[in-house]
Amino acid sequence: MKVLVPVKRVVDAYVKIRVKSDESGVDTQNVKMSMNPFCEIALEEAVRLKEAGKITEVIAVSIGPKQTQETLRQAMAVGADRSIQIEHDGDVEPLAVAKLLKAVIEKESPDIVFLGKQAIDGDFNQTGQILAGLMDWPQATFISEVVVKDDNSLEATREVDGGLETLSLSVPAILTADLRLNEPRYPSLPNIMKAKKKQMDHFTPADLGVDVTPRLEVVKVTEPSKREAGVMVANVDELVDKLKNEAKVI
Repeated sequence: MKVLVPVKRVVDAYVKIRVKSDESGVDTQNVKMSMNPFCEIALEEAVRLKEAGKITEVIAVSIGPKQTQETLRQAMAVGADRSIQIEHDGDVEPLAVAKLLKAVIEKESPDIVFLGKQAIDGDFNQTGQILAGLMDWPQATFISEVVVKDDNSLEATREVDGGLETLSLSVPAILTADLRLNEPRYPSLPNIMKAKKKQMDHFTPADLGVDVTPRLEVVKVTEPSKREAGVMVANVDELVDKLKNEAKVI
């Protein structure tokens, strides 16, 4: 079995986000970038399945500028066997990402596509679901456990509002990883060195026949309002008055 793991290069989760002065977006100049945390979890699970002998090959794929090669090298240092870079400067919306991944799937014929449930920059949580629709494949989202039963089926436990739900899926299938699926490993120095010699293929959206022209317009990006200090109230009536007339939540 072959697993395709899309990974995204985003602003590091521990970096304080700064909004551009013209409010057109987030400032990414001279900012530390890293792999999206949910993509790390999906990649880790794919590598664990390979180590358990359930799958034979892990392929990482990333869409973005030339610097995404760093993210793919990191993925191969963690355990991906090879990688695919789709080079494109500028934002790529979830629909375009799904179309690009569909084109890669048609080339590679993976049995499982394992994505993070969302990226921490756009927070769309759409790509996996759109891709499943385009491919007409079964999907399990927000999974906290996955068990590959055989070459034709797997079981995925997903988190829902009422608790946990276990689904049985035939392959090929789309999976999206939630936070509690696992804890990603740190790549070792020997594996980082080995990753430099692993295969990385390069494409552009035009090579794959996909139009990535944006369909959405960002009107404005602003920082959240500063949180004000709390105040003590004398009684319930004063509390209700503040909630109603100041906070306007009732």
